[in-house]
Amino acid sequence: MEGILLNELSYPVLTVITFLPLAGALMILLLRNTAQIKWLALATTIATFIASLPVYKYFDKTTHLMQFVETHSWIPVWNINYRVGIDGISVLFLFLAGILSILCVTVSWKAIQTKTKEFYISLLVMETAMMGIFVSLNVFLFYLFWELTLIPMFLLIGVWGGPKRVYAAVKFILFMLAGSVFMLVGIIVLYYAGGRTFDIIELSKISYPAGLQFWLFLAFFAAFAVKMPMFPIHTWLPDAHTEAPTAGSVLLAGILLKMGAYGFLRFSFPMFPHAVQMLFIPLLILSVTAIIYGAYVTLMQNDLKRLIAYSSVSHMGFITLGIFTLNQAGIEGGILQMINHGVITGALFLCVGMIYERTHSRMIKDYGGLFKTVPVFTVFFAIFTLAAIGFPGMNAFVGEFLIISGAFKANMVIAAFSILGVILGAIYMVWLYYRVALNEINSTTKSRLFDLDLREIATLVPLVVLVFLIGVQPNILLSYMHVSVEHLLEQVHTTVVSDTNPLYDSAIGITQYIRELFVWI
Repeated sequence: MEGILLNELSYPVLTVITFLPLAGALMILLLRNTAQIKWLALATTIATFIASLPVYKYFDKTTHLMQFVETHSWIPVWNINYRVGIDGISVLFLFLAGILSILCVTVSWKAIQTKTKEFYISLLVMETAMMGIFVSLNVFLFYLFWELTLIPMFLLIGVWGGPKRVYAAVKFILFMLAGSVFMLVGIIVLYYAGGRTFDIIELSKISYPAGLQFWLFLAFFAAFAVKMPMFPIHTWLPDAHTEAPTAGSVLLAGILLKMGAYGFLRFSFPMFPHAVQMLFIPLLILSVTAIIYGAYVTLMQNDLKRLIAYSSVSHMGFITLGIFTLNQAGIEGGILQMINHGVITGALFLCVGMIYERTHSRMIKDYGGLFKTVPVFTVFFAIFTLAAIGFPGMNAFVGEFLIISGAFKANMVIAAFSILGVILGAIYMVWLYYRVALNEINSTTKSRLFDLDLREIATLVPLVVLVFLIGVQPNILLSYMHVSVEHLLEQVHTTVVSDTNPLYDSAIGITQYIRELFVWI
């Protein structure tokens, strides 16, 4: 079949990776012993990661075609199939989700003392939803997994979060649902405009009228921009991060925020290239605004988790800046930075969670002099701080370099302003480290501090390895995405729009599609 490579393995590897965590969650339902629940959750996440390794062994880096594809008829009346597959872009996120899921289990080993069974079930269901998003080749299936992520994350924040957890959880779900409604409308219109199919590959081959592309881009943009989140619809993120348990913050920063950028690459670029080209300058301006605004607000924060949360707004601005440059360097830098941000920010939230377990305070003023009291912790924290500011030899340096290089090719003025974000990022991270590790020792917390144990060290070591490995050998990841990104750019720059309907006529057409759906129902 055109556009795909069938599964080279003798078993449905992507289905196994996707639903193995769900199977583990169902098994946990049968257990009562807390220790058994924890060990089963850990075994499930490790098994899922191991099950994904053959994908990287047999992955063909020389083609842009979807690989390890599985297709099964699901709802024939609506032409809905269960279809999964991966390319050079999505394959990297399976690795990241697998690693972070394991670490979320280990960091929660002692932190979660109430409703342990429900907590680990939520984590594993979340992993299934995350994997499902990155392997889906059917829009309907993608949307189901997209919405599925909301339930466990809502529970993680609302049940095991901080004092304002209910407010943060409700705010999170309202923002997500608001964006999802627009995407659902877009999916319905896309179904009818694309010849009554939900197949992503087939929908990407169709040249839609320019006006229709514009409206569909905005519909999907609403969901993707909220998910990242992009400025100015980012306000749910600091609250969610601040109140979420450590595992929730790690998954939120490491994976969920990347789903929006991934959505742009999977849907907006190949399906609505005319709209992307028409709006790329405003999107670049929006991105650089997020970079500077996020960095500036971060400087004002006194809460550890809130500071890292606002820094994510700035980092997401860098990612969107990269992917909307519409050139090879920028997009590859943006994708690489998605992985880097997941590693670094996930690690920073792990560090904050570990120290919070000892002090039960997130306020920066309650710390100081940690280098003298918990030296092992401060060494790890120093590594991830340097990585966050893009220190040469560490992973974020390469990503930021590629993004800024791509930005200069797209627009020199916007690129110049993005450098200000890099400078501010270095300032707020160094300022944070000084206050936490090198400032005067806070006598209130000094007596309650003890250094990292072996479990906590083992949780952080894999991320340290990734920081330096990607920093020294970025081609380990870049080699997977080269051909896929080249093909994506070909779709953006060579697609010919068959019609140039005005926006008004396109809006009328959208209402007709929706009316047709309701008549059919």
